[in-house]
Amino acid sequence: MLVVANVTLSPLPKMPPSALLNIDKPAGITSHDVVAQIRRIVRLRRVGHAGTLDPLATGVLVIAVGRATRLLEYVVGQPKTYLATIRLGQTTTTYDAEGEVASEQPVDVTPAGLAAALAQFRGDILQIPPMYSAVKQDGQTLYKLARQGIEVDRPPRPVTIYDLNLQTWAGPLVTLRIVCSAGTYIRSIAHDLGQVLGCGAYLSGLRRTAVGPFTTATATPLASLAPENWPEYALPPEMAIAHLPRLAVSAAVAAELRYGRLIDRPPGSSEELVCAYDPAGAFVGILTASGPHWQPHKIWSQ
Repeated sequence: MLVVANVTLSPLPKMPPSALLNIDKPAGITSHDVVAQIRRIVRLRRVGHAGTLDPLATGVLVIAVGRATRLLEYVVGQPKTYLATIRLGQTTTTYDAEGEVASEQPVDVTPAGLAAALAQFRGDILQIPPMYSAVKQDGQTLYKLARQGIEVDRPPRPVTIYDLNLQTWAGPLVTLRIVCSAGTYIRSIAHDLGQVLGCGAYLSGLRRTAVGPFTTATATPLASLAPENWPEYALPPEMAIAHLPRLAVSAAVAAELRYGRLIDRPPGSSEELVCAYDPAGAFVGILTASGPHWQPHKIWSQ
């Protein structure tokens, strides 16, 4: 303890200069709210997240602290896994439970009909983003237009549904496990499924169970974090790029990369992006292919 002018100050916890946090986001708050709370907890301004979750949704929200924010783009592009609960027989203005009911129809769906409908959403598909989304079109954010009662045509976007399976079906509620590419709107899947089935549907509940290697099994509830304990939950920044190919380099080559110099790339190499590590196993940085060379893209260690 340090005593100054009769005031006892607790020592600040040792904080890593950069880290990742796998947060289990609770319902009722936005991803931005989580970032704001983490900033207060870690006492750092440089905090970001990898992939927005709506207030309705819970589950994995990967947070980067400090320099680790430079690696968030490699988490954002990872496949994501969801448990989605869909309410058949109604549609809403927002495609989820937060909107107003827009229509209601009887549900006359057979197991065979549901299976056939789900098959249409697997693989590479085109998806129209919902009006209540942060997508910008012609310089305008869609949800801002939607709040004014304006609906515009949205061009479909390609997404990939790697896996989609029925988990439970009880009354009007259907629960699906969905593994998808970045940029997929689960709300749109719910809405579009209702259109295919002819009864309408909306997303009534959503839990993200995985983003790449980050899962709910190892996620930390937001309420568990505090200024004095958050470093205990910190993950190494390199987890963000663990899926990328590794390139072992000598100490001399590592020094060249840190100076921003190109290094030779083996003939016939097919990788476009690699992570370089020095002989001690320290992460040097991310390199991109540039003809016969590797070019420093994001150098990490100094």
